[in-house]
Amino acid sequence: MAFWWSLIVLALAYAICRFLLMLIPPNVPSIDVDASDMVDDGNQSQENSFIYIPPRGRTQQSDKKVQCYEPATMKYLGFSLALSADEVKERVALARKAQKVWAKSSFKQRRQFLRILLKYIIEHQELICEISSRDTGKTMVDASLGEIMTTCEKITWLLSEGEKWLKPEYRSSGRSMFYKKAKVEFHPLVLSVPLFHGIILSIISLIQCWQQCFQGMALSLRFQKMQVGLGVSTYELFKQLLLPLVLLIVWLMYNRIMKNASETLTPVTLELGGKDAFIVCDDVDVPHVAQIAVRASLQSSGQNCAGAERFYVHRDVYSSFVSEVAKIVKSVLAGPPLAGKYDMGAICLLEHSDKLQYLVNDAIDKGAEILARGSFGHLGEDAVDQYFPPTVIVNVNHSMKLMQEETFGPLMPIMKFNTDEEAIKLANDSRYGLGCAVFSGSQRRAKDIASQINCGVAAINDFASNYMCQSLPFGGVKDSGFGRFAGVEGLRACCLVKSVVEDRWWPYIKTKIPKPIQYPVAENAFEFQQSLVETLYG
Repeated sequence: MAFWWSLIVLALAYAICRFLLMLIPPNVPSIDVDASDMVDDGNQSQENSFIYIPPRGRTQQSDKKVQCYEPATMKYLGFSLALSADEVKERVALARKAQKVWAKSSFKQRRQFLRILLKYIIEHQELICEISSRDTGKTMVDASLGEIMTTCEKITWLLSEGEKWLKPEYRSSGRSMFYKKAKVEFHPLVLSVPLFHGIILSIISLIQCWQQCFQGMALSLRFQKMQVGLGVSTYELFKQLLLPLVLLIVWLMYNRIMKNASETLTPVTLELGGKDAFIVCDDVDVPHVAQIAVRASLQSSGQNCAGAERFYVHRDVYSSFVSEVAKIVKSVLAGPPLAGKYDMGAICLLEHSDKLQYLVNDAIDKGAEILARGSFGHLGEDAVDQYFPPTVIVNVNHSMKLMQEETFGPLMPIMKFNTDEEAIKLANDSRYGLGCAVFSGSQRRAKDIASQINCGVAAINDFASNYMCQSLPFGGVKDSGFGRFAGVEGLRACCLVKSVVEDRWWPYIKTKIPKPIQYPVAENAFEFQQSLVETLYG
């Protein structure tokens, strides 16, 4: 008895020591990232701060330059030289070479790398959000929600579980191979990350990079022209960490990526946005859900791939919900996010406000009605086209382009439904299938509705909370793309997945071809094989 008590005491002491060691913060060094060219110190010369007037329509960049500007003010930020196809290939080759070195690093070294990143991000939240706000037009609050919090959550999850999911995973070897050990290994590869819609995924897009760095990958980053400044700042951060990285600043479209990838059979993960449904049942707390609905629609000026773009509200609470939402939206003030206190920022993409107005006009021509709109603060006359007022639209139906095409803007079309079956049918009537949000006083009812919606991400009584649960995969179906990033699935998505089988009791038990089926096979070879199958599986 004394022996067992001694073991229990030792185990308890070990557990207490492990817990106390966890409380001791690791020694994480600080780094200094040069962001002087990213921040306006007020001393810029006039020629470097003129208003950029972009050409209308799709025109080629002159002199192979990617022109950069601040969406909220149209202030010119500079340019970056576009790379030629040969230069891109050269940098990818360098990335492959660097990856061989980085792949040999230990998980301990990679965790330290992520801790340094996390420390820098926490200590420089304001700087990061200012650069993000300047380069994308989003507010500081939206930058913090979309960039800082999610990135920190991603890094924290990787520190906690990353090694666990990248270590070899042992699987059952089955009946016939009981004497074998079966496992799956995950080997890092070079990763190319095209970053497009800068408004929502500027630094947060790079959490995918943090994840792949933990896997031992080299990175090839491709930034949209609105993101060049932010990209250079992030590049400096990586450079200070001595990470093997190649920065590519090019302008690509997803279909071109897919086409080029098909020529070399390169696997890709495509997250292409969506037309997410936001369903409100008749047993909800209307004021509570209305606040979430407005945030789901207007965050980052509505330029959010996971933003709510179609609102379906039960007829019994339709009037009260619409009234509550209209009251909130009327209080929203849009303006240059770094020039004052504004609830919403600018539209990042050039000429996108024209598309938004086109969708609104089409809906009005077919019977829709604008119920409420937000207001503008002080806008520079050169940047007026970069803003669109948050707008609530009622009397909508699926004949309107507003309910079919991806909006990517601050529009809230609200449609009435009568039954849960109708809401499900309406939600599935879309070529997109990224996510959905379902609200009900009955969690079982909400889950039942969400389970019947054809999409990759579902939030029950919440909006896009999946993105903060970094253990979960993120991605959609139909025209919303394929593949997943984030979570275990995303962590392994860009790995070489290798299955390995070895003898369990080597060298005592080895594979030996049974005599009847050795070449040349015996007369009774098939009878032997038939008996073997019956013995193992009969």
